[in-house]
Amino acid sequence: MQKMLIPVLMAGLLAACQGNKQTFDASGTFEVDEVIVSAELTGKLLTFQVEEGDSIPKDRTIGTIDAENLSLQKEQVKASIDALREKTSDLAPQVKLLQDQLTVQQSQLENLLYERKRTEALIKSDAATAKQLDDLNAQIDVVKKQMSVTQQQINVQRSNVSTQNRSILSEGKPLEKRVAQLDDQLKRASIVNPVAGTVITKYAEAGEMTAAGKALYKIADLSTMTLRAYITGAQLSQVKLNQPVRVLIDDGARNYRELTGTITWISDKAEFTPKTIQTKEERANLVYAIKIKVKNDGYIKIGMYGEVIFK
Repeated sequence: MQKMLIPVLMAGLLAACQGNKQTFDASGTFEVDEVIVSAELTGKLLTFQVEEGDSIPKDRTIGTIDAENLSLQKEQVKASIDALREKTSDLAPQVKLLQDQLTVQQSQLENLLYERKRTEALIKSDAATAKQLDDLNAQIDVVKKQMSVTQQQINVQRSNVSTQNRSILSEGKPLEKRVAQLDDQLKRASIVNPVAGTVITKYAEAGEMTAAGKALYKIADLSTMTLRAYITGAQLSQVKLNQPVRVLIDDGARNYRELTGTITWISDKAEFTPKTIQTKEERANLVYAIKIKVKNDGYIKIGMYGEVIFK
């Protein structure tokens, strides 16, 4: 937001009003808070629906900037993310093979345990030898070790594939951030009016090339104007914040239109009187700036003179 700096030229404090002399306490010119709306992307202005004097509400989209290149970049990054998923390994087939092997080993173990139980019974009736039992115990021990190795292989396989997949998918996080960044930039391709107001100046036309930071138009809320005036140190005790005052503007050659204003700001520092300003005490060395908010009835213009009478 940029404050419009308007040369403040004070009219004489004694002015004729319908043939009679009217004394004013202060005088100044009207100014307004302005916003210069700039492009946020570099590209061609595809649409730009702004004309000087237009009243535009806040948040209305009034133009678009060509962002096809950003759209293509976004599609490219999304394709890279999809490609990462294709690089990951499927754990299920590899683990299933080992689990099938473990199932077979479990079946072998159950058979050997049954044979050992039967052999122990035969030994009691002297129908089998101790060596046969020892051989069965040795086979059982071998199968148990094989099952333990197979289970370890399953665990290792799961860990390796999981680590490999995490490594691959971790590359997708920066790419996802890039997609979010491009989405944000694509939103900026739409030119959205930031404040309600009237277009004062237009700097660009549809079809032109623009750049990030380049001014497109200037807008201001003209419904309320600010009268910037100066008072002397002697008058400082007569004013306070939110004080209502009478504001007069020219209405023809000899008449005035009276409006109501409110003091919204009083400078806390004195400054030397501008060369072109005459205050109530002519050629005072130091003056204080004040700002008066005045509701605009449509007749107040930027740079127009206004006279102030303290109530």
